[in-house]
Amino acid sequence: MDEDPRKPLSRLSRLLDDGWLAPLHPPDSSNVQTVRGRIGNIDVIAYCTDGSTMGGALGQLGGQRIAAAIDLAVRERCPVIGLWHSGGAQLAEGISSLDGIGRVFAAMIGASGRVPQISVVLGTAAGGAAYGAALTDLVIMAPEGRMFVTGPSVIRSVTGEEIGMDELGGGDAHGRGSGVVHVLAASEADACARARRLTRLLASPGCFRPTALPAKDDLSGLIPDNPRRAYDIRPIVSRLVDEGTFEEVQPLWAPSIVIGLGRLTGRTIGVIANNPIRRGGCLDTLSSEKAARFVRMCDSFGIPLLVLVDVPGYLPGAQQERDGVIRRGAKLLHAFGEAVVPRVTLIIRKSYGGAYIAMNSRALGATAVFAWPEAEVAVMGPAAAVRILHRKALAGVPAEQRDELEARLIETHRRTAGGITAGLELGLVDEIIDPAHTRRRICEALAAAPAASGRHGNIPL
Repeated sequence: MDEDPRKPLSRLSRLLDDGWLAPLHPPDSSNVQTVRGRIGNIDVIAYCTDGSTMGGALGQLGGQRIAAAIDLAVRERCPVIGLWHSGGAQLAEGISSLDGIGRVFAAMIGASGRVPQISVVLGTAAGGAAYGAALTDLVIMAPEGRMFVTGPSVIRSVTGEEIGMDELGGGDAHGRGSGVVHVLAASEADACARARRLTRLLASPGCFRPTALPAKDDLSGLIPDNPRRAYDIRPIVSRLVDEGTFEEVQPLWAPSIVIGLGRLTGRTIGVIANNPIRRGGCLDTLSSEKAARFVRMCDSFGIPLLVLVDVPGYLPGAQQERDGVIRRGAKLLHAFGEAVVPRVTLIIRKSYGGAYIAMNSRALGATAVFAWPEAEVAVMGPAAAVRILHRKALAGVPAEQRDELEARLIETHRRTAGGITAGLELGLVDEIIDPAHTRRRICEALAAAPAASGRHGNIPL
């Protein structure tokens, strides 16, 4: 085995199960090693660039090696894991190196939505290597990882801007700032461990076992009694999925929505949840885009979806409009409307306005829509609605009586227009469920739905 820990076989051996690593080609000058291996009971194809030689730069042969490995994975219907430490195209080789990297991109695009592709960035991934990682389904970054199209020296020479490697392409830049990185690992070993866990969730989905659930598991205590008080949705997510199985992705980027993979009675599901502790759980430009791409990934791999809703609407503001909330919000509508996997919505507290539609409503094809007893569905919050609908009545009473009248009107509006009754009568909500029976009803609904998967790629939205 190679002694240098940056050597491809050394890194690949730490990723894959012991005794299951089989090179797909003899060592050569490609700066790449591709192998067949296993993670648990899952056959995988993996590749690793050689960060110890020429910074892992890729020429035509290296590109051909990676493209051939991806094509093999598609033929054998197994996931692909790439370990990246590469400065991009080999300058000395010229245009042929660009062609080699282009062939990698083409292979990745051809495999998109057909087999899971995971990238683990262990060192610098520049230029074509950065785009190669970004074209895959999930990107994991170790602390030493950096991703950028052009490095600090090029930026300095072209624009005069002074910026460091970490600020330009480190974990905070891409885990919090750009959203390119899905998982920030604590170490290289942790990055490989996270890749293994996500591979199992994507490629070994398991089966639902509703009978394995306890009769009751009350979740109502996890939200505040005061409906205006914010709370973190993550404890509810953790209680709904099997203990210790939830793998959140992109936690720092667009945090008003939570996405991730977990298991429910042994079956892999995707979870999408508004998070009221961040921006009140509003949908906005980034959270819409984040959720839309996750919906498409799950749909392409046949992973059922659980959608937890507590949303006051789309975040208002001129900046949101300028940033494309219409275009980006439409991505989430399109993703849910196109999806064919089983997908259950649970309205926890409120679902208002256009965000009600976007969060997997009946109109977009939800398999089932459940609600907790105190949940509200409305065009907007009752206070805002009353101030519009009863503006003249409120203006016509003395100031000292206005608050009392507004409170009465709000309560009346909540009963008549903001409850779940109309939704039940129209068939837009299937059932009001006891929080203690939530896990069972969700599992039963997902298990009863026919399995399906979308026929589309997973374009990086």
